[in-house]
Amino acid sequence: MIDAILYTPKYQKEWDAFVQSSKNGIFMFERGFMDYHSDRFKDNSLMFYNEDELIAVLPASLHGDELRSHGGLTYGGFITNDKMKQHHMNDCFEELKAYMRENNLSKLVYKLIPHIYHKQSAEEDLYSLYKTGAKLLKIEPSTTVLLKNPLKMPKGRKAQVSRAKREGVEIKESDDFENFIELENSILSEHHNTKAVHTAEELRLLKSRFDNKIQLWIAEYQGQMIAGTLLFVYDDVVHTQYMAANDTAREIGALDLLIKTLMDQFSETKTYFDFGISSEDMGTFLNEGLIAQKEGFGGRTTIYQTWEINL
Repeated sequence: MIDAILYTPKYQKEWDAFVQSSKNGIFMFERGFMDYHSDRFKDNSLMFYNEDELIAVLPASLHGDELRSHGGLTYGGFITNDKMKQHHMNDCFEELKAYMRENNLSKLVYKLIPHIYHKQSAEEDLYSLYKTGAKLLKIEPSTTVLLKNPLKMPKGRKAQVSRAKREGVEIKESDDFENFIELENSILSEHHNTKAVHTAEELRLLKSRFDNKIQLWIAEYQGQMIAGTLLFVYDDVVHTQYMAANDTAREIGALDLLIKTLMDQFSETKTYFDFGISSEDMGTFLNEGLIAQKEGFGGRTTIYQTWEINL
């Protein structure tokens, strides 16, 4: 018998301990990360028990009569431990639907955790979605490099890496979040008429909570930051949450050198280097220039899936 309860702060220790010991949890699902933007999202996370034993948690937020998993996260479906079996997950979805009906919620938007973030096989939810009649809402292509066996970089990319070295570009870790976000926002504003989801203050806060799991790496040229990337470092995956490069950096290959340096650095300890998605309009528009840049580092597509259940 599966029972679901609404998360409240009194369960923080139990929630975090479960995420840390789960087979598909990452630090982004710990409350210290999820709650930093609690003012922007109405949290409605749920905890699922099987005969008083916690077997799953679901990061979720309310958006009118819609439940999303989670509105403030890139992905965030059911997080489970090794006690989770397929019939338990089927029951979790039935309990979730019952909870939604009791609370007059008409739709679930469910963002699957990509398989590269799993420590053990953890796709019970994908089968349960299909079995319960969920519809695939969107597929978005991320680009992932297999660090222990990357595909060859094209000659042009190698030439840019070599040029950056000749120009004396310096790669180093930094805590200058203010200048990095300023650089990121100037590029996002110019090319996409938007800005970064995080502020420099929020990144500094998250860094203080998760330290080495959040890293800012920059490329300096003549004493100036001209490119950078903010990394989320997970157990087996390094994810580029942001990448930014100004005109000078693009000309002399500074971002190319930065990413190549980091891939080499993490190849001994991690399996995947994940660049994130390169699509817009619910995945229907492919930014071919952006994905080509990422594929040029030896990466190929890992899909991010979003499903929906209408009650």
